[in-house]
Amino acid sequence: MKRIVEQTADGSATLFIPEMDEHYHSVKGARTESQHIFIDMGLKASRALQPHILEIGFGTGLNALLTLEEAEREGRQIQYTSIERYPLDWTDVDALNYSDNPLFKKMHFALWEENTIISTNFTLRKVESDANAWIPSLEPGSIDIVYFDAFAPEKQPEMWTMPLFEQIYAAMRSGGILTTYCAKGVVRRMLQTAGFTVERLPGPPGGKREILRANKL
Repeated sequence: MKRIVEQTADGSATLFIPEMDEHYHSVKGARTESQHIFIDMGLKASRALQPHILEIGFGTGLNALLTLEEAEREGRQIQYTSIERYPLDWTDVDALNYSDNPLFKKMHFALWEENTIISTNFTLRKVESDANAWIPSLEPGSIDIVYFDAFAPEKQPEMWTMPLFEQIYAAMRSGGILTTYCAKGVVRRMLQTAGFTVERLPGPPGGKREILRANKL
């Protein structure tokens, strides 16, 4: 699929897929959105000392980059597992100019299906698979934080289903947190039915009015 680099309102870039009429990030601010939803409302809200994060949709690697930066600031050791069905080429990602940090490139060139030590505080495992097929293989109670960053439900409906949310719930530890940009009522109700306690939180500055955070008590 063709991907076009577009600037977003906060000055950071994203990719646009004309075939799907879909952006990888909010046009209101790619970096602002990722920082708010996944770092501020997810990682920073977790009490896990050495969290295991599961990301649904590695995409451009922006969420992983921001998590790495936070891990380095806090000195907090993070295991980061990211599943991606359609990996991007480095040339597409490099055009976004997200970071000159060589560790960002190291993440993208890390081998798939293997644990790669990116820094003393950040270990990455990228999984090239369909989430619905792979998530059932996760050990129950092994995940502390979930970044649910699939494409929108109307673009990728197979990623927003009760069975998938139930499997994610089973894989999470007590006290686990799932965050997502999608605040649709149908998604909130599915998360609640799966067992989560769900909060509607303010969205990122200048962006969506609300986001969701789901907690496993």
